[in-house]
Amino acid sequence: MATLIHTLRDHSDDVNYCAFSSSCLATCSLDKTIRVYSLSNFTELPYSPLKGHTYAVHCCCFSPSGLVLASCSTDGTTALWDARDGRRLAVLEQPGASPVRVCRFSPEATYLVSGAADGSVVLWNMQSLKLYRSGNVKGGSLVACAFSPDGNFFVTGSSSGDLTIWDDKMRCLYNEKAHDLGVTCCDISSHPVSDNENGFKYFQVASCGQDNQIKLWLILFADFLGVELKYKCTLNGHSAPVLACAFSCDGQMIVSGSVDKCVIIYETSTGNTLHTLSQHTRYVTTCAFAPHSPLLATGSMDKTVHIWQLDRRQSCAGDTVENESKVAVEDWSEDDVSAWLCAQDLADFVGLFKMNNIDGKELLNLTKESLTNELKIESLGQRSKILQKIEELRMTMISVSVPVPDEFLCPITRELMNDPVIATDGYSYEREAMENWISNRRSSPMTNLPLHSLMLTPNRTLKMAISRWLETQQK
Repeated sequence: MATLIHTLRDHSDDVNYCAFSSSCLATCSLDKTIRVYSLSNFTELPYSPLKGHTYAVHCCCFSPSGLVLASCSTDGTTALWDARDGRRLAVLEQPGASPVRVCRFSPEATYLVSGAADGSVVLWNMQSLKLYRSGNVKGGSLVACAFSPDGNFFVTGSSSGDLTIWDDKMRCLYNEKAHDLGVTCCDISSHPVSDNENGFKYFQVASCGQDNQIKLWLILFADFLGVELKYKCTLNGHSAPVLACAFSCDGQMIVSGSVDKCVIIYETSTGNTLHTLSQHTRYVTTCAFAPHSPLLATGSMDKTVHIWQLDRRQSCAGDTVENESKVAVEDWSEDDVSAWLCAQDLADFVGLFKMNNIDGKELLNLTKESLTNELKIESLGQRSKILQKIEELRMTMISVSVPVPDEFLCPITRELMNDPVIATDGYSYEREAMENWISNRRSSPMTNLPLHSLMLTPNRTLKMAISRWLETQQK
């Protein structure tokens, strides 16, 4: 289920792009601004909107840490902003001053790619903020870009219809005519496909175009073959040009937006349509999944951004503690640990944990000594917080041995309810979560329909049932 939970209406012109960090959502527009919102309550941050571009802003993206926000514009520049206070850190001028259509950080934030209307591709060094390498695509504007999860290569898409694979030295590795009428967007799944029996390494790619199609590809690396872009399948759900596409963080879903005003969510493995969302009134120009929460953002020429909440069973496995019953903590990958850190407000340690190859098993074995001596975390407060969260995780591992009945979980937080109340939509919620909900909006979290009254009635029967269930778990 995909439920519309919030609509942002602050832009005064077409919304061109939206991007998530672990705690924020950024949007940009033809109105020359970038706006930044907190994911906790979708309120705009005090420093927003960001102003400085002199023409339309086409794209924005967060660095992997979420501390830097990049934006690019028709004015021929890519701007870097401090995502904590909105300060402009740098302005990178595209060679030739051509309108910049797309920008992307590499996974380790070593580089930033910017692509422009004249076909130029620039790889910027993020330490020196200087041009590192540059190249050009043939016969069209560069309109799309995506990095591989290992950062060893990136893919660009052009208005001439080509997908081009580049390495991190800006060498062109492969080129493929993908969409006859032009590419509009591309994305690479953050989860590489496992090596098959032949030992080939696959990365899953999606591209969309003016031909109304979304195509799924596999980038294949083999010693004797070099690099190959292998066609997998076509998704034909839209009736007009497809302007945007994006993978979910686990690669199991792909979302697309189109000139037909619809948003479609597909299951990647089968190509089946999971949801068709038709609340936008004009072309859908952008869509993005949140990295560590079950949220989807879609933006449109109708000047709005819709925020959707997805059923957690269809969101990223391993993101949060609620999903631990699916994947045992000791079996977590390094990416699962990174997602957990972000969910615990410890995103600053993602890079450190990845550098030290901390997976689920290593996480559970961390001690005060290993945090101090091996990971070199100097702050006593930070070490204590990490150890406290790990202890909570160990306790949760014990408690999830028996799944919590779904009716005992708050639909908003998906946590076991302590003080359940009934709202006028007929559903039960945790009191605090529902009070926070109706303080910002007057619609039902389950149906998105208006609430006739804000009265909340204690659900004593449900509370007694939860108490009895808890007693049985303690025996």
